[in-house]
Amino acid sequence: MKVAVGTVNPVKVNAVKNVFGKLFDNVEVEGRKVGSGVPDQPFGSETIKGAINRAKNAYRTGDYDYGVGIEAGLTDVEGYVLDIQFCAVFDGLDCTTGCGSGFQYPPTVLAEVLTGREVGDVMSELTGIENLGQKMGAIGYLSRGMLDRTQLTEQSVLMAMIPRLNPKLYRQID
Repeated sequence: MKVAVGTVNPVKVNAVKNVFGKLFDNVEVEGRKVGSGVPDQPFGSETIKGAINRAKNAYRTGDYDYGVGIEAGLTDVEGYVLDIQFCAVFDGLDCTTGCGSGFQYPPTVLAEVLTGREVGDVMSELTGIENLGQKMGAIGYLSRGMLDRTQLTEQSVLMAMIPRLNPKLYRQID
């Protein structure tokens, strides 16, 4: 089985390798640089749209069984702004989606992001950790290492695979 991930971020590619490797035998996972079609810092429904676009664009870069797109963004839920990571899995016909846990950023970080800056840049400045998003991620720093970005990404990938693991309960997805 060949899987294309719509990013070259090693954290996201490794998360897909980890999940698909537990679900299937003989899996090859490759990161592909593709566009998301949404702003670099997505808000609301832009986040899931970005994941879907990345999955479809990754799938189309070669001869793959699946394209996987992962996009993190901010979503307002009843006045609470949460960082939520979405995943989409595309097989050429069907797209399934899921998301991981959501969490809040410190007010100073959110204020900077609302002026147009990207979360990753603000968090790297705040922590002094260069390229934080390609390491433990903001979640790793904020949770004091109890959950890192790879684990958070694995959640969203597994959630997007649930309909594919249970085709009789959803619809026939092979």
